[in-house]
Amino acid sequence: MKISLPRLRTIRRIYATFFFGLFLFLLLIADFSHMKGYDIPLFLEIDPLVAVSGLLTSQTLYKGMLLSLLVLVPTLFFGRFFCSWVCPLGIMHQLFGLRVFAHRPSLSLNANSYRPWFRVKYYLLAGFLVVALTGGMQIGLLDPIALVFRSAAVSLLPALDNPGWTIYPHTPIFYGGMSITLFLLLILAANRFMPRIWCRVLCPLGAFLGVASRWSPFGIQRDVDRCNGCNKCLHHCQGACDPHAQWRRSECHLCMNCIEDCPEAALHYGLPATRSSVHLPLDINRRRLLETCIGSLALLPLMRHSASAVTLDLAPVIRPPGSLAEEDFAKRCIKCSACMRVCPTNALQPTLLEAGWEQLWTPVLIPRIGYCEHHCVLCGLVCPTGAIRALSVDEKLGRPPFDSPIRLGTAFFDRGRYLPWAMDVPCIVCEEVCPTSPKAIWYQTVTVTTREHATLSLKQPYLKPDLCIGCGICEHKCPVGGEAAIRVSSIGESRSATNRMLLKS
Repeated sequence: MKISLPRLRTIRRIYATFFFGLFLFLLLIADFSHMKGYDIPLFLEIDPLVAVSGLLTSQTLYKGMLLSLLVLVPTLFFGRFFCSWVCPLGIMHQLFGLRVFAHRPSLSLNANSYRPWFRVKYYLLAGFLVVALTGGMQIGLLDPIALVFRSAAVSLLPALDNPGWTIYPHTPIFYGGMSITLFLLLILAANRFMPRIWCRVLCPLGAFLGVASRWSPFGIQRDVDRCNGCNKCLHHCQGACDPHAQWRRSECHLCMNCIEDCPEAALHYGLPATRSSVHLPLDINRRRLLETCIGSLALLPLMRHSASAVTLDLAPVIRPPGSLAEEDFAKRCIKCSACMRVCPTNALQPTLLEAGWEQLWTPVLIPRIGYCEHHCVLCGLVCPTGAIRALSVDEKLGRPPFDSPIRLGTAFFDRGRYLPWAMDVPCIVCEEVCPTSPKAIWYQTVTVTTREHATLSLKQPYLKPDLCIGCGICEHKCPVGGEAAIRVSSIGESRSATNRMLLKS
């Protein structure tokens, strides 16, 4: 059985253009004013590796992750189509690798032949899945969808923002944004030396789909009677899957280049025919695989042995509203930065090491940069894994039928820096901007005598902790330079039963 559709490569390019355009559209539309009605995290939700990792860490499958079956089930029957037809990073690699070796065909043949070190991605996949079994969600570090979304959200889009064409209401800044995007730029630049080296060697999603496609009935078939051994099928092979010899099903991206490059029409996509060549099995060294799994068992305990937000009784970071308890949050967050992309005030930032190695690049609220907008619940709406649960505005603000608002933490005064207390200078900015009703910050009017024996009437502020929601607008708006005179801590947050004001006896 043969599929005789003309120019399969052209069809693939049409699909790739559509999906890449859809990815860019959803990425650009993700802001406070335009995202309503669009499924912003669609590409993260259809990622089967994220779904499986989340299932292993939390023993639950978040509702949006059911969409991953739209990729996984066809892969079982038709092969690893996602990498060349849908994946935005795979499509970017194709664009960057166009005719890299066209000037020297001998180099093209050499670059597009299979190498034993292409097995590395399978060992990385095994390591990530073992870590997930022990309760650590680290797949987002190298998952291609999370990688591209994170890089675009925290660095690429802010860098492209300009007065003539604004992507953001105000150009945001992100901690570590350049280092996050530099990794993406480096793997794209590596196409200069070998086409799609990321997909062939490092991509854990590609490895997962390669394993899933291992027994797919459809694939590239070579007619041994027609093939004359010219090796022209290697010239533009994206997966280095050796279509000229014994085709490696798990490595093939189904780019269809080999079918059109073959001058003898010896290759076709479909079910195997009578004289089709034998396919090679998955190339994995079992001893290396076992070593990888055993070594990965120690990875999460090593990361948590270094102080982290999970191991500390008092979480040192402020999480977005609706975040799960820290241990559950760590089991779900894939570090995709979707929440940072939609945050209208730029308050959410990628962590570096302040929450520990395990929580690298997870979202944290930094009030000095931005505050949690009182009526905004976008971060929970775009989270693909449920690490930040979706909230209604009524639930966030504690309106009926909800008893109390969602609290991110509590603000504390530093009287040594507070103008009315330490400098005898009038200032009630924090009271003016406090969004709660009644206000958590209030003041008393007092009369003070200065060193020069002058009498001043000042409004000295106080805070009622029970009313404070930890939104951070008081710290953000504080006019004191350097550290603010009022600062927000995660103490008293709604998601924790132990992170409270009074220390345990």
